[in-house]
Amino acid sequence: MLRAGTGLDQDGLIVREGALAKVPSAFAEVVAHARVAVAEAFGPESLDSAYLYGSIPRGTAVAGRSDLDLLLALRHRPTDADRATADALQRDLDHRFAQLNGAGILLFGAAELLSEAERYDLGWFVACLCTPLLGDDLGERLPRYRPSGLLARETNGDLADRLPRWRARAAAATTADDPAAERRALSRGAGRHLVRTGFTLVMPRWPGWTSDLAESAEVFAHYYPQQADQMRAVAAAAPSGSTDPALLHLMFEELGPWLATEYTAVHGVKTPRPQA
Repeated sequence: MLRAGTGLDQDGLIVREGALAKVPSAFAEVVAHARVAVAEAFGPESLDSAYLYGSIPRGTAVAGRSDLDLLLALRHRPTDADRATADALQRDLDHRFAQLNGAGILLFGAAELLSEAERYDLGWFVACLCTPLLGDDLGERLPRYRPSGLLARETNGDLADRLPRWRARAAAATTADDPAAERRALSRGAGRHLVRTGFTLVMPRWPGWTSDLAESAEVFAHYYPQQADQMRAVAAAAPSGSTDPALLHLMFEELGPWLATEYTAVHGVKTPRPQA
């Protein structure tokens, strides 16, 4: 039986899911070092604010399996030099801490994160899924959010555009230096996106919010039992990734196309962004 939705306050608004107090002890030194390293790498003239997101601030991270995910809001639009600085910082964090399975840094201009165009995508991401680490919290300048069809459309209504890129990457994996590693990375990233798209497809009907992949798959399965086993298979593989080419076929040729079509029918297509 599907349990009642959670992740909402008494008014039905999405509660910010992470907190520094939830960081597992195994990752406390990682977060402490990242705070200092980010501040030194970018400096107050460039850095508006920094955030953690993902399993570490949710308190569900597992040593050796989980990533360190950071989002940096800059006072200007990110430049190539900013990206090079972030790439170097990612590599240092990944190599420095054995408990990490990788480090990733997203860069955005603070103005973009606060823009009307990103109100129900990047803005929602900062306000609800990101935990403040440095600087003033941009989330305080953003609205509160409900699990609505508008939120579903603007966060995940671009699956049809992603599928061709994933297929091309899957085809290229056969000639990569390490095909197994490439398939694992692709199935991990794309798999998580598919599960979260499946969840947001039904989110307004639950209603509630969760970032847990297994729970997301079960919520989806309640409303789409015919696709339940496919979604559960993707959710099971997504945390660590898979080297099985059959899983990529399932994701990109079976479940993915169906999900893109259904998503468009239910929620519509994500609004094009000005830069596109």
